[in-house]
Amino acid sequence: VILVDVMPRGATINSDAYIRTLKTLKKRFRRVWPHKHPAEILLLHDNARPHTSPRTREEITKLGWTVLPHPPYSPDLAPSDFHLFGPLKDAIRGTRFEDDESVIQAVRTWLRAQDKSWYRQGMHALVSRWRKAVQVDGDYVEK
Repeated sequence: VILVDVMPRGATINSDAYIRTLKTLKKRFRRVWPHKHPAEILLLHDNARPHTSPRTREEITKLGWTVLPHPPYSPDLAPSDFHLFGPLKDAIRGTRFEDDESVIQAVRTWLRAQDKSWYRQGMHALVSRWRKAVQVDGDYVEK
């Protein structure tokens, strides 16, 4: 995980917010992988309006990234839902947090504690599920 982006309480994600996140992600990519060409970056996101607005598509084109097709109604392809949130929820279940910053810190600590192989396994499984979903045009894919 190279970026954890937290929206302010009560904020709604829109194209402007999503574009800001993409620009921040670009800076992180450059820092983590300085020799990676932008065309090598593949972006998988759902078809929510902030992700598909003309302004967002224009920004992604400027970034030089490739957007992978996301079949409509394929909730089982959200990378966060797919691999991160279940184990994270299990890890912090029952914990009482004093404030938002405590939650953010707990999440960051947990993310750092995961082994690289755990992330690699999740990405390989996601790629496999994505390929199957694209083949069946978004119909349910067995886990």
